[in-house]
Amino acid sequence: MTRPPILDPRAVPVAARDEGLPAVPADTLSAEALRARFRTPPAWSPELPGDGGVLSQREPASAAVLVPLVQRPEGLQVLLTQRTAHLRDHAGQVSFPGGRTEPEDADAVATALREAQEEIGLHPRHVEVLGQLPIYRTVTAFMVHPVVALVQPDFDLALDEFEVAEAFEVPLSFLMNPAHHQRHVFRWQEGERQFLSMPWTGSDLAGVSREYFIWGATAAMLRNFYRFLSA
Repeated sequence: MTRPPILDPRAVPVAARDEGLPAVPADTLSAEALRARFRTPPAWSPELPGDGGVLSQREPASAAVLVPLVQRPEGLQVLLTQRTAHLRDHAGQVSFPGGRTEPEDADAVATALREAQEEIGLHPRHVEVLGQLPIYRTVTAFMVHPVVALVQPDFDLALDEFEVAEAFEVPLSFLMNPAHHQRHVFRWQEGERQFLSMPWTGSDLAGVSREYFIWGATAAMLRNFYRFLSA
């Protein structure tokens, strides 16, 4: 089934918040605990395997994103990007660094590391790959492999100005607390779609406080990460 795109997700009503679900305990969010979890993963299944529906007749394409967990003294931080407004796919949205798989990429890890270096200048020498989450299928026909990694904090970013407007960090503990997960219902004449958002208020590159609206595929993959850590 085809459906119209969501042009302004902030305007879509919030149907519920998930404050009834427990947050991931703090001791589960350490670097060593995450290493152990990926070495011996629990039995679990993703809550949100994909967006549902299609917006075009594109052939499915493979892609990968890096879920970078920066090791800060105050705790792990998720490094995210704000995409530029002119891009064909997911323009202006908050995203993980990543993109389409190229023929020279050996696997999803290679794609995620290459794309992170190209988009934000994050060199692989700073990155310790922990493992992968299940494939997420987007409405734009991408089969996305989320690659979770720890990142040493002694890096300097160099943003690809064509693709990335800015990069920022959000505490992993904030994102792994469902009290901050909002459920929206988008309705149109032929049906409806639900999606999650995780609004975060932080400082932009100029030091000005503003809200970053994390939603769609990025929020869904974070929700799957929550389920993985809660299993």
